[in-house]
Amino acid sequence: MTLSPVARRAGGWLLAAAWALSFPLFSSLGPHRLWGWCAAAGYLAAAGAEALGRRRAALGAALVGAVAVPLLYLVLTGQGQSEVAVIERSGRLLLDTGRLYVDQPTRVEDYTPYLPATALLGLPRALLDGAFGPGGEWAVRLLGDARLWCAAVLFACLAVARRLLGSAPSPLLPLLVASPVVAMPLVVSGVDLPLAGLCCLALAAAVSGRPGPAGVALAAACALKWTALPAVAVAVAVLAAGRGPRAAWRCAWVTVAVTAALVLPGVLLQPTELWRQVFAFPTGRAEVPTPASSPLPGHLLAELGPWGWNLTVALLGVGALAVALSLALRPPRTLVAAADRLAIGLTAAFLLAPAGRFGYLALPVLLAVWARSAAAPEPSRIVAGSPGHNVGSGAVTNRANA
Repeated sequence: MTLSPVARRAGGWLLAAAWALSFPLFSSLGPHRLWGWCAAAGYLAAAGAEALGRRRAALGAALVGAVAVPLLYLVLTGQGQSEVAVIERSGRLLLDTGRLYVDQPTRVEDYTPYLPATALLGLPRALLDGAFGPGGEWAVRLLGDARLWCAAVLFACLAVARRLLGSAPSPLLPLLVASPVVAMPLVVSGVDLPLAGLCCLALAAAVSGRPGPAGVALAAACALKWTALPAVAVAVAVLAAGRGPRAAWRCAWVTVAVTAALVLPGVLLQPTELWRQVFAFPTGRAEVPTPASSPLPGHLLAELGPWGWNLTVALLGVGALAVALSLALRPPRTLVAAADRLAIGLTAAFLLAPAGRFGYLALPVLLAVWARSAAAPEPSRIVAGSPGHNVGSGAVTNRANA
């Protein structure tokens, strides 16, 4: 028996509610538990509204319960995952000392596992501290919380990407924001949202034949987290297939030059700490173990000892090589194909990483869903001519390149 569209949508909200309820039942983190209760209530209300045929009310209930209420409460009370405080501390260090990392960290909280550009997202809080006088802390939190600036970068990138693609606003985007894929990280952490937005923007620029903007977006992403590197390979492959080697090389050179300009000052000021905190700590090779320990294959192997860690790294290399070969042999030419290829590469990397979290997998899901919401409905390819040519993803083209 085939379910009606209304039943499918209501069922989707019920599944989201079940997922949200798993956090207060199984998580020991206060922000996660709060989000779970609020989001579950919102999703259940959305399912009820959907069953009554009120789609807009359903979306509104989900956005209020899963995003607005818990985000406002956590921001105003100064609660969140440790990543929020880490970003804001980086901004304060940058403003006060010009440095980004705590020297010789001894606790997990002292580590900043992000590249230098992340500190820019903590600058608003540092600049606003004390600006409103006694009793104005609520205003500082509301205007300077790093989560809000991370979300602002995501939404700004998605808006610019849509303009580059020439696509109309999609009803899928609000649904994506209301879903656990975006709502949960937005509310409790926000740290991966700028990376996701910049990757989306880079892919949109690449498939629309703009190597310069693609390179700038990629550089900004690479200056946030080194996990953005697979996006460089995908964007270069898209440009090489659609616009030729010259455009691909231009994108690559812009990426390298702008990344160097953003990262090099941090490398020169604190080379040891940058290596220790950005590369050794996330991969489990620092003096302090990383708290990222979800039971994913890479982490389980790394726990078996040095040989397990080496095997995990070798498997990561094999996965990277496989993705690189696929890009060389069958380069993607459409937005959906490019996003899917990047999502596959990132999923493999997160599953095989020596230390990882289930939450990292939200990025590949966001990429795949966003691409389908942003792509134009008619099939087209990059053509030599106006760089603004609409390059949506039709079904035939997607099947040939995915």
